[in-house]
Amino acid sequence: MRWMIGLLVMVAVFGGGCESLRFAPGEVQKENAYLHHRTAQMAAAEARREPVSPELSGLTSLCELQSRAFMADYGLPQVLPAAETIDDVLAESSRGIAAAALSRSSMRPDVWDVTDGLLEVGFAVAGIIGGVYGIRASRFFRRAREKSNALREIIEGNELLKQTSSEAAAAFKTAHKAQSPQTRQIVAELKG
Repeated sequence: MRWMIGLLVMVAVFGGGCESLRFAPGEVQKENAYLHHRTAQMAAAEARREPVSPELSGLTSLCELQSRAFMADYGLPQVLPAAETIDDVLAESSRGIAAAALSRSSMRPDVWDVTDGLLEVGFAVAGIIGGVYGIRASRFFRRAREKSNALREIIEGNELLKQTSSEAAAAFKTAHKAQSPQTRQIVAELKG
């Protein structure tokens, strides 16, 4: 019975897809959030000192408030980057941190790695359960891993074929029209 609950949890995770999975923020992302907050603070302070439009003053004030949420969400870096003056914030190092944070933020866990990790959890649960149900669950997870690897190889091969042959790409589009919406969604998620 317990293995069924574990199986249902895994199906729910697989069914939900990996779109919402993200890596935890790294140091460079935390540094960028801190620098963004300092930039917003300085921009709002300058807008208060300078004769600017009420709209610009309101936007910079709102930006400062919003940046607090980002910084709170990401957390402070272990070492705060230099951000005491406007020159510190506008330094080339700040732009480098921003570029590195942008690159890191666009990363997501690979759907295949997540699948393999979940299957490993399934193997572990099967080993804990033991007995006949554990053996059956272990067979199920082993077969699921084999199918996952086969599906990955098929999708990667199809993508390579479509990139190298425009005729094949057109044939794939025609063939995919006959697929169910569920299948299209699953393949799109796996292409990631």
